[in-house]
Amino acid sequence: MDPELEAFIPLFPRADLTDPVAARRKLAELAGAVPAPDTADMRIEDRTVPADPDVAVRIYRPHRAQGAVVWLHGGGWVMGDLDTEHPWAARIADGSGAVVISVAYRLAPEHPYPAALDDAYAALNWTVEHAAELGVDPDRIAVGGHSAGAGIAAGIALRARDQNGPSIRFQLLNQPGLDDRQETWSARHFTDTPWMNRDAVTAAWRHYLGGAPATPYAAPARAADLSGLPPAYIAAAEFCPNRDENIVYALRLLQAGVPVELHQWAGTFHGSHALLSAEVSQRQIAELCTALRRALAG
Repeated sequence: MDPELEAFIPLFPRADLTDPVAARRKLAELAGAVPAPDTADMRIEDRTVPADPDVAVRIYRPHRAQGAVVWLHGGGWVMGDLDTEHPWAARIADGSGAVVISVAYRLAPEHPYPAALDDAYAALNWTVEHAAELGVDPDRIAVGGHSAGAGIAAGIALRARDQNGPSIRFQLLNQPGLDDRQETWSARHFTDTPWMNRDAVTAAWRHYLGGAPATPYAAPARAADLSGLPPAYIAAAEFCPNRDENIVYALRLLQAGVPVELHQWAGTFHGSHALLSAEVSQRQIAELCTALRRALAG
């Protein structure tokens, strides 16, 4: 474990998803402890995307942005909202120079799959349709997110490919949840890792799927064909149950002819980038921003 991160482990709670309401409250408390980013150089606006039902989004607009990213928060498909994601969405916008459309997708278990995916896909279509209003090139739209949100981003990339949907420039996938089967070494053996462990991941998938069989749009690792997908940046944490499915997905994308940059962050755990005082966390956030900036450049 990275020594700077290890010092925080006694203070870092476990993700307990047996009580979704309590879990949401705990995540809000954690997010409230994250230092607020400087947003003086960007315009922030709450909007509503017309859909069934409508989807709330928060738009972060840096000056002279060229492209945009539809951004999906983490939280095991059960936790998180526009406010808990604010520290990260604002940092991504500031560091990448991209317009960030942060999506308040519906949460499980009240709204199991495909609710979150449908909300994210509606936000993607809206972003492309309103590119001129947002001041960005419609051919420079990316999808991305943390954890469960990154899994949703990978799912809408598959759906857009299969349904001749919007053209997606790039996938920015940070520690994505991709495989409900939990058959990899890390998924089976990381039973006591900080924040997320096997039991928490099992509960998250159970809430998200609501007892229905997983489809490739819900669990992208189940997709038989990964060809024709957008280029991707995938980040994995060493002590994370999702680690091996992240690495396998990156390799499968490469074997399908999709350009991929893969970074397995040694000494980190799932969500540890929230500990911003650690040097490795600062590098993780900076690299996400750099990858997105480069992907949306001319």
